[in-house]
Amino acid sequence: MSWYGLYEKKKASVEDILKLVKSNMTVVVGMAASEPQLFLSQLHNAPGNLNNVNVFTCLNMQNYPFFSDATNEGRFINNSWFYNAWNREAAKKGLKTVTYVPNNLHQAAVNLIETRKIDMYVGIASPMDKNGYLTLSLGITYEKDIIEHADIVVLEVNPNAPRTHGDTQIHISDIDYILEVDYPIPEITLIEPSEVEQRIGANIAELVEDGATIQIGIGGIPNAVALFLKDKKDLGVHTEMFTETMIDLFETGAITNKRKTLWPGKFVCTFALGTRRMYDFIDDNPGIMMLRGRIVNDPYVVAQNEKMVSINTALMVDLTGNVCSEALGTQHFSGTGGQLDTHRGAVKSKGGKGIIALRSTAKNGTISTIIPTLPQGAPVTVPRQEVDYIVTENGVAYLRGKTVRERAKELINIAAEEFRDELKREAKRLGLI
Repeated sequence: MSWYGLYEKKKASVEDILKLVKSNMTVVVGMAASEPQLFLSQLHNAPGNLNNVNVFTCLNMQNYPFFSDATNEGRFINNSWFYNAWNREAAKKGLKTVTYVPNNLHQAAVNLIETRKIDMYVGIASPMDKNGYLTLSLGITYEKDIIEHADIVVLEVNPNAPRTHGDTQIHISDIDYILEVDYPIPEITLIEPSEVEQRIGANIAELVEDGATIQIGIGGIPNAVALFLKDKKDLGVHTEMFTETMIDLFETGAITNKRKTLWPGKFVCTFALGTRRMYDFIDDNPGIMMLRGRIVNDPYVVAQNEKMVSINTALMVDLTGNVCSEALGTQHFSGTGGQLDTHRGAVKSKGGKGIIALRSTAKNGTISTIIPTLPQGAPVTVPRQEVDYIVTENGVAYLRGKTVRERAKELINIAAEEFRDELKREAKRLGLI
């Protein structure tokens, strides 16, 4: 049977799709590089006197009018699982078009499905093959679970979207509408780590043993870690996000995935975001297995990897070990994402390590990121009772099983030297030491 006839019948225009959007709908879109750019860029033009359209997104890659324009207050609200600069800007302006959804990443889809009716899903896909299969391309963190519960499924089919392996396949018979597009997939450039970040990376690399399975993110610190892992042997990858540095470590021979205890021989991830070079590496690569976020990030699944090492970054840590990675007091900054998921899994892993990394200062060295207590309203991303290693450019604090007094002393030792006396005074005032 030829599936191309069915494919042709399902083709639509963006104007056709916008007519499907009604008041009080819940619309979920693909995250990051999988977001449907055509739909989101035109959503504010949806016809009718719309109100209270809830649009769930994660890590928006553009500044879309439906949430950034004040005239859309009351019409749309962007419920975001992970803020970016544009969400922060809208919130700072006081717009009622954005709000944050607290979550642990592996529960994002399940929580939404159990609490809301999913009216529409819109995402991207790679082109259809002769058997009628497309792939969801660069991510199935929550996407496939949502598709299976959505009343309407719309996919923007893009020839630039890589064809991926794992659980990303979707058949044309399970799709309601096709939008054919040809825009570039969003890219993020590789950040060159600073001298301070390189010192942090070197400290972390000392904790990673040959044969370990790693989870690592993006940014200056993770990129610095990768620089110092190039001489390691037989590393494996089980990570929320596939990143550019993993290609470099694979090509140098540091990553082989051979000694993984779960899915050996495979890079395991739930989404990918990087440059065109990375998308080309992923395209039709059977060595990369994309699975749903509720699997990849489930702490009990993560823990099945022996010598699992989770490497995440934070904004601040208090003297008892509470980690805040997502807000500055009550001002929301990013999101929990999968940080607590992977950290918990690594700590439960046989021989595993949960690492939280941060620069010892912020704002050009004017404030310490190791502080006596978290600011009022600041959320705890990783609670102190679950913290394992804290790393700065000044060293490593191993906190697992330590008393509050021991923790305070360890953390002061890796704080910036110019703030240590003040931290000691505050620790004494608070009765910590």
